[in-house]
Amino acid sequence: MAKEAGTTRDRITQKFKLHGNEILLVDTGGVQHGELENIEAKVQLQAKHAIEEADLILFVVDISQELTADDFSAADTLRKSKKPIILAANKSDNKSLEENVYNFYELGFGDPMQISAIHTMGIEKLKDKIFSTLKVFAPRTSLTTSPAFGGVSEIEIKNDSANPNICILGKPNVGKSSLVNALLGSEKVIVSEIPGTTRDIVDIEITYNDKTYNLIDTAGLKKPGQIKRGIEKFSSIRCLGAITKSDVVVLLIDSQTGITNQDCHIAQKVLENKKGLILAVNKTDLIESEEEKDRMLMRLKRKFEFVPWAPVVLISAKDKENIFEIFSLTEKILIEQNKRISTNELNSFLQKITRKHLPASAKFKKPKFLYATQVETSPPKFVLFFKHPENLHFSYPRYLENEIRKEYGFIGTAINLKFKGKVAVKQS
Repeated sequence: MAKEAGTTRDRITQKFKLHGNEILLVDTGGVQHGELENIEAKVQLQAKHAIEEADLILFVVDISQELTADDFSAADTLRKSKKPIILAANKSDNKSLEENVYNFYELGFGDPMQISAIHTMGIEKLKDKIFSTLKVFAPRTSLTTSPAFGGVSEIEIKNDSANPNICILGKPNVGKSSLVNALLGSEKVIVSEIPGTTRDIVDIEITYNDKTYNLIDTAGLKKPGQIKRGIEKFSSIRCLGAITKSDVVVLLIDSQTGITNQDCHIAQKVLENKKGLILAVNKTDLIESEEEKDRMLMRLKRKFEFVPWAPVVLISAKDKENIFEIFSLTEKILIEQNKRISTNELNSFLQKITRKHLPASAKFKKPKFLYATQVETSPPKFVLFFKHPENLHFSYPRYLENEIRKEYGFIGTAINLKFKGKVAVKQS
C-alpha cells in the first residue's frame, strides 16, 4: 500500500474466510477512461480479466473526491458485465464529507455502503453484504490452459494452505513475469520491457501433473544503493519477505546481460534464509552456439561457488523451453528438504570423516568431535557437539558440510549446521 496513485498494476489475490466459506479477493489497478498506452493499457486488460472471472464485484469509490469520467466509465463497464455489484464509498470516516455520499447515487447502483478501509469502519457490514449477495460460495476452476503450454491441466482455487511456495526472484527485467505467464499459459501478470513494471508480490496457484503449487512473482530486486524511497522501497521489502515465505526460490538470470554481483547478493539472501534454490538461466533462445553456452555455465559455476548444491536449468520463457523443469526440480528439492538421517548412521559417518581430517586449530585446547544429531527437516538442521567448538578453524564447517552432501545429497537445499560444546552431566 502506498500513497501514490497507480501503485497496483497486476491482479493481487488473497483468500479469506467469510462465515465458514473461503473467498478469493482480487485487487486490481484502477479502471480508467479513454485510450491508454503501454503499461496502463495492460493494467486495464488485467482489470477486465478480473471482472470476467468474478462472481461479485466491489466497486470502490472515494467519497472525498468528486465523480469523474473514470467513475462513470467504470460504472458502464461493470453494468455490461451483468455481475452483481456492491458500491462501497471509501473514506467515509470523515464526518464533514457525509453529504457527498448522495452524489454516488448517480452511478446507478443504489445505496452506497459507507466504509473506511484504513479505520475498518463499516467493514463487518460489507462482509455481511458480500455473503448475502453470494449466498452460496462453491469453489470453481477459474482458468483452463491450453495443452500447448506443456500439459498444465488447470489452475484451480483450492482450499489447501500446504501447497509448496515457489518464489521467482531476480534483477529487474530478467523475465520473471514472462516466466510466470508462460507457466500459466495466460497473461496473468503484466509484462513490459520497461524495468520496474511489477511492483507487488503476486501469488498465483497452478496445478501441474496433479500437484498444486503457489507461484510468487516479485518485483526486480535492485542493489540497496539504487532503491528509491516509496514504491521501490516497499517492493524491495516485500521481495525479501517472499523469500521467507518460500520453500524454493527460482533465481532467474539473464543470459544476455550476464551474471552480476546483484545475482550473487540475491542468492546469498536465499542461503541466509536456508531455502531451496534453483538457478534458472533465461533467454537461452538468444545464445548462438554451444561454446557460448559452455562459457556461460563456467562463469555461473565460478560466481555461485558458495552454493554449489543449487541445480541449474537453462530455459526460454519466450519459447516455453524447459520451463516446467522448475516443477520437477522443486519436487526433488522438497524431498531433499525433508530427508532425515538417523542418529546412529550420522554419528558413524561423522566419526569417520573427522578422523580422516582432524579439526585444526592454533589454540592450545584442540577441538574434538563428540556426537551429532539431526534435529529438524525443511530445512535440514544438524547439531554437532565438539570439545572446544569455539576453537574450530573457520574452514572446518565448510569441510563437514561438503562431506555430508557427498554422502547424503541434500541437492538444491541449504542445510543448517550448529556447533555446541559438551553438555555437562548433572551429578546426583
